[in-house]
Amino acid sequence: MASLTRELGIDLGTTFTVITEGQEIRLHEPTTVAILLDEWKMIEWGQAAKNMFGRVPEDIEVINPIQHGVIAEYEITENLLRYLVQKICGPMVLFRPKLMITVPCNITSVESRAVHEAGIGAGSREVYLIQQPLAAALGIDLPISPPSGNMVICLGGGTNQAAVLAMNSIISSKMDRTGGQKMDGDIISYVRKHYGVILGQATAELVKMHIGAAVKEEDDLSLEVQGQDQVSGLPKSVTVTTEDVVEALQDSLRDIIKMVKQVMEKTPPELVSDIMDRGVALCGGGTQLRGIDRYLTHQLGIPAYLVDNPTTCTAEGASRALTMLDELKRAIKQ
Repeated sequence: MASLTRELGIDLGTTFTVITEGQEIRLHEPTTVAILLDEWKMIEWGQAAKNMFGRVPEDIEVINPIQHGVIAEYEITENLLRYLVQKICGPMVLFRPKLMITVPCNITSVESRAVHEAGIGAGSREVYLIQQPLAAALGIDLPISPPSGNMVICLGGGTNQAAVLAMNSIISSKMDRTGGQKMDGDIISYVRKHYGVILGQATAELVKMHIGAAVKEEDDLSLEVQGQDQVSGLPKSVTVTTEDVVEALQDSLRDIIKMVKQVMEKTPPELVSDIMDRGVALCGGGTQLRGIDRYLTHQLGIPAYLVDNPTTCTAEGASRALTMLDELKRAIKQ
């Protein structure tokens, strides 16, 4: 009977949700839903809902039910989870699945409980919670079992996190409720201030992904985008360059450095020495920003490297954690 129970690892992120089963990625979609306001009913989700952003009538709203890594719209999140789990597992009449859901480090007990209850409400038999840096370390196969230090930096859409791990536990960590969405806002503010054009969030994200960088690059790319003239309100085109984006993102990048340094200050010297030798693993969607590894290496004085599976390693680690419950019992909440 137990062998028929499905086991899913779920990385419920601010911008993307990734679901894995074993070593297989079963779903990778934006954590975006379109809501019919009169009935507060989900009518679309994922990439289809994200494509509707800014293009819907007044009776429909496109939202991210997860904000800064935690549940902002509980009912919508529960309905979305139920839909996604049933999409993968079927009706689940007899054999309800076991879920391992990732959560940011250092969130409150109330925020953790909301995630747990949403998982139960989605039809799960058992719900476990694992902190995202720990899940990421498992997903990239870091040697975190021995008493030696490893460091992971997770750069997400709604949070940035840094953690030092050893003996299958998090030794020190910090989470900032900023991330890729704040970077999008920085680009919007910069273009408005320097070019007098108001960009939408989707356009700012496009600029960041296509020509953005953390450090000045030899090839200064450019991209022509359309926005709204802040004086006349009429459509206006503007050409944004990589150098513009680098300048716009400096405050957000400095916040990441500050966060990592605060974690280092709380870490025992022996573990810091291990990290100096092994380097810092970078994961999350924010690692797609060109030159982010070189920027962190220069600012921290510690080698920083990009992992092979930055956007899926957290969900993959959550699946792996379901096979290691005994080893991780001190770090996992049920």
